[in-house]
Amino acid sequence: MTETTPAPAGRPGGIRSLLVANRGEIAVRIFRTARALGLDTVAVYADPDAEALHVREADAAVRLPGAAPADTYLRGDLLVKAALAAGADAVHPGYGFLSENPAFARAVLDAGLHWIGPPPAAIEAMASKTRAKDLMRAAGVPLLEPVDPARATPADLPLLLKAAAGGGGRGMRVVRRLDELPAELAAARAEAAAAFGDGEVFAEPYVTHGRHVEVQVLADTHGTVWALGTRDCSLQRRHQKVIEEAPAPGLPPALRATLHQAATAAARAVSYEGAGTVEFLLTPDGRPHFLEMNTRLQVEHPVTEAVYGLDLVAWQLRVAEGAALPPHPPEPTGHAVEARLYAEDPRHDWRPQTGTLHTLDVPDSVRLDTGFTSGDRVGVHYDPLLAKLTAHAPTRAEAVRALARALARTRIHGLTTNRDLLVRSLRHPEFEAARLGTDFYDRLLDELTAPGPETAHVPLAALAAALAEAAPDPAGPLPRRLGGWRNLPSAPQRRAYRHGEDTHEVRYRPTRQGPPEPVDHPGVRVLAAGPDRVLLESEGVQRTFHVKQDPDAPEVYVDSSLGAVTLTRVPRFTDPQDRTAPGSLLAPMPGTVVRLAEGLAPGSAVTAGQPLLWLEAMKMEHRVLAPASGTLTALHAAPGHQVEVGALLAVVQEETPS
Repeated sequence: MTETTPAPAGRPGGIRSLLVANRGEIAVRIFRTARALGLDTVAVYADPDAEALHVREADAAVRLPGAAPADTYLRGDLLVKAALAAGADAVHPGYGFLSENPAFARAVLDAGLHWIGPPPAAIEAMASKTRAKDLMRAAGVPLLEPVDPARATPADLPLLLKAAAGGGGRGMRVVRRLDELPAELAAARAEAAAAFGDGEVFAEPYVTHGRHVEVQVLADTHGTVWALGTRDCSLQRRHQKVIEEAPAPGLPPALRATLHQAATAAARAVSYEGAGTVEFLLTPDGRPHFLEMNTRLQVEHPVTEAVYGLDLVAWQLRVAEGAALPPHPPEPTGHAVEARLYAEDPRHDWRPQTGTLHTLDVPDSVRLDTGFTSGDRVGVHYDPLLAKLTAHAPTRAEAVRALARALARTRIHGLTTNRDLLVRSLRHPEFEAARLGTDFYDRLLDELTAPGPETAHVPLAALAAALAEAAPDPAGPLPRRLGGWRNLPSAPQRRAYRHGEDTHEVRYRPTRQGPPEPVDHPGVRVLAAGPDRVLLESEGVQRTFHVKQDPDAPEVYVDSSLGAVTLTRVPRFTDPQDRTAPGSLLAPMPGTVVRLAEGLAPGSAVTAGQPLLWLEAMKMEHRVLAPASGTLTALHAAPGHQVEVGALLAVVQEETPS
């Protein structure tokens, strides 16, 4: 990254080797800066991450035996031992895990290592959201007053339950009915304890159609505090940010100045050092309320880096070595927008996806932060974030347009992702007009995930797939037959593919010279056909279709300017399949059973939609609901059980209407 602010001359002595106590894209991102500053890098990894990109990119790596975060990335004692064993003299916590844990920061310092973060006392003051609110109230910063869950009344609804020790959407629940409060409290506490090692939660009023706006701060050890502009992070799902931008659009200058002053006051109140973020909720009438201060680097920091021409990780390292910030920050330029690409299915309750990421190919017109490359496996134990894409341009409209185009042309094969949702969100009239709110997806998700116009082009994609599969492979010893053996070479050849619930049959006729001729595709000409690239002309318009296929897998991936299409081959002869009994409750994803509904046992009466058990997958809890009202006749799940997708969890015998 190229900075517009001059760096201090030399490193004032200290750091030579940096251990990143984290994983995935943030570890890779920190290593990139560390290498640029001439530092050696040390990774840590749990067993599922043994072949992960952050391990491959580090100079050295230390194993943390186990898989669950509680046994690995949340074990501060093992992380300090790893740093000492590898000869590191500094530890960067990244975000999440122990990044806001003051005990871990003290352990790092007590071991004689540099801690790349604020002083433990500052973390302690702000890491507990409840104590941070008390501190901000005393400093005169406006905030939403907390609500005692034990004394909540209908007038307090809706309520937002939040983890006191962390963020990222973990441990957060919206409660709209008082009778749901005890169960949601238990779920929030369990999720917070699993994610942060601390089950404390608190409640505050839930504001509908508010805006999530935050201020990036950077402070040194000499008393200088920078407020590096605003970010808008209102587009969220499950209280986790999805699209972020800088600066926050549409804020009056007076409000922007108020936010900068409040953020600077918060940092000074705790003698802050390093990078941090002060978050606010803007109510529909435009009034700001303090939410929390994140005493770490934020996931969305690239948009601020782009606008200010800074490398925030480099400044974290310099501040830790005692360097002084210039008196004033650089002037911001342009607008930046970031989108988080998740392995999840927005159409089915944001269900996380696992499996092999066969292809991840992002245009170089945008910044890419990722912890994966093509061929890597996405597991069940950690967050489903695949990558972050960031576009920077002179204006907001240009940045939004550039990011949408880059996402649309990104090739992603092997996993269902939120890519199409991101593209549609960026191109939605409300987003283009900067009408932003935390209820964006609550209101618009059905519209944004409905079948779009790209489905009209699935027949062309299916034709391209069939032609690519039938084309001779130049790398093979013998050419592949076009469509297989037939007694009548002039008879049309057939292939069939499924897309969603639809089946598309493709017929084409081989020719003695040149590419085959499509049947039942009027107005379409085949200009060229190879095993990975097909050129079609439809209604006088030429388009290239890139095809990714594996003879041993049923999926075929087709990418073109019309969009990305995943097809599933329909076998000529269908194999018999095992059938599940009516009322079978199958695991919707791989994960760990964390708890059952109270008193649940064979013979229990259940009602349709009732939560029967909870699965933990990718650091989030997911409810598994009764498919119908009736009697539980079998229960095959118990807390602690690891289950694969499709595993039989229980059977409900549906009650017979009288």
